[in-house]
Amino acid sequence: MQAHRSRQEIRLNARLCPALLALALLWATPAMGREARDIRMSTTTSTDNSGLLKALLPKYEATCGCKVRVISVGTGKALELGKNGDVDVVLVHARESEDKFVAARHGVNRRSVMYNDFILVGPHSDPAGLRGQTGVIDAFKALAQGTSRFISRGDNSGTDQMEKSYWKEAGVKPGGGWFVSAGLGMGEVLAMAAEMQGYTLSDRASYGAFRARMGLEVVLAGDPKMFNPYGIIAVNPKKHPAINYDGAMDLIEWITSPEGQALIAAFKVGGQQLFFPARKE
Repeated sequence: MQAHRSRQEIRLNARLCPALLALALLWATPAMGREARDIRMSTTTSTDNSGLLKALLPKYEATCGCKVRVISVGTGKALELGKNGDVDVVLVHARESEDKFVAARHGVNRRSVMYNDFILVGPHSDPAGLRGQTGVIDAFKALAQGTSRFISRGDNSGTDQMEKSYWKEAGVKPGGGWFVSAGLGMGEVLAMAAEMQGYTLSDRASYGAFRARMGLEVVLAGDPKMFNPYGIIAVNPKKHPAINYDGAMDLIEWITSPEGQALIAAFKVGGQQLFFPARKE
């Protein structure tokens, strides 16, 4: 009888062990999934089009065992995606809009990541004579004379918001045949400016990525008003509990760490550094 029970117990244990193992794996899976959960990031087109993210993110993904899913749009749309809880983290370049985003409690823990500058680009012939201007506001006043086309992004991106601030400071309401509001990304706008032999405002990174195909030249740069800082912000988990807040903060810590900042500094296109790390070593 004892031997019979032992054989039954052996058969029972043999059946139970795989079930217990499966149950243990089921219990472990949510925790493991949280650790390696993908991170959704909305970002401006300049970080994507320039190739910067392709240089940075694989390094980070190797450390987190996750994927960073990038949505590349203008800054206004990137922040809207964060506001709606459609992403976990935003990487953008419009400081006033970023501050409003945080003040409205849509985002938390903003960190400065890097900077570059805005530039005015146009045809080699420079029909508006912008190379003779000493500052960006004077250049926009010259553009308002309407002797040359100006192509505006018109998409509420960080570049578009900066352009609007220049027109406002110049006391100009742009319009008429010389002003084209494209509602497109930076690459398309640069292509339009090249085709129309007109001017546009660009971030330096996007221009660096597309320059060889456009034939446009930098006609004005260096004005302190053209400083272009980038910030990264986690979406507020109190407003959107389902977001991957831990992943967002891990990415933020990494990209602002010495390793992340060194990779940003090392990134170049055609031998030119397009972004400069915000961290001071």
